[in-house]
Amino acid sequence: MRLTRGPGGARPSRIETVKIAVITFDLDNTLWDVEPALLRAEQAQRDWLLQHRPGSIEHHDHDSLWEFKKRVWKRHPELVHHVSQMRIRMLYELQWAAGYCDADCERGATAAFAAFLEERHKVELYEEALEVLRELAGQYRLGALTNGNADIYKTDAGEYFDFAFLAEEIGASKPAPDMFQAALAQTGVEPRQIVHVGDNPEHDILGASRVGMRTVWVNLRGAAWDQQDLLPDAEVRTLRSLPEAIRNIDLPGS
Repeated sequence: MRLTRGPGGARPSRIETVKIAVITFDLDNTLWDVEPALLRAEQAQRDWLLQHRPGSIEHHDHDSLWEFKKRVWKRHPELVHHVSQMRIRMLYELQWAAGYCDADCERGATAAFAAFLEERHKVELYEEALEVLRELAGQYRLGALTNGNADIYKTDAGEYFDFAFLAEEIGASKPAPDMFQAALAQTGVEPRQIVHVGDNPEHDILGASRVGMRTVWVNLRGAAWDQQDLLPDAEVRTLRSLPEAIRNIDLPGS
């Protein structure tokens, strides 16, 4: 608590301050550029299929494979928040369409996905990310909240995180409240004691704000803010600026 002047300066009033205790992070395009890892992962998946399931993918280029994926998504809306299971299903159907038996399709989908996931986790963190995470982990509990299927504990940043939730584990993707509520349940703190850090205005900033969390928009590309009815508590153009931004949010009365 802190003391302030009351009306007319007659007497002090007590204003309760809520200190930040937890920082949650989005992962893809917040702590690393996900595109290079995804491109390598897609190629590893394709290479596995070319070698072990000939006829399943040779006739697909990028655009036709995308259309194939969309058809699978339409047939399996129950998997919309389960990106890993959706990919495995797509891999199964690629092989099935090529004439492979059910058992081969299942084994092939599992193996091709494993090849994908191995490369997907070979992310290169932004240059200052580890230094910033190390600094923040000395002051706050850190958590990861991601709509993707990256496991923070399979990256170089894993040692700094106390907990992590994936949309496919929770059954709902940001901006739905479920993952943010899972973080609240995990930590036992009030919503305003958590700062959520992410690059996506809707998924991260809007989603976290709706449950009462504070927010930092990671805007590394200098994009214009397009959510007119909402502003983040802070915006950073480099991760190096993040500790200061959080300290400013954590000032008494902020």
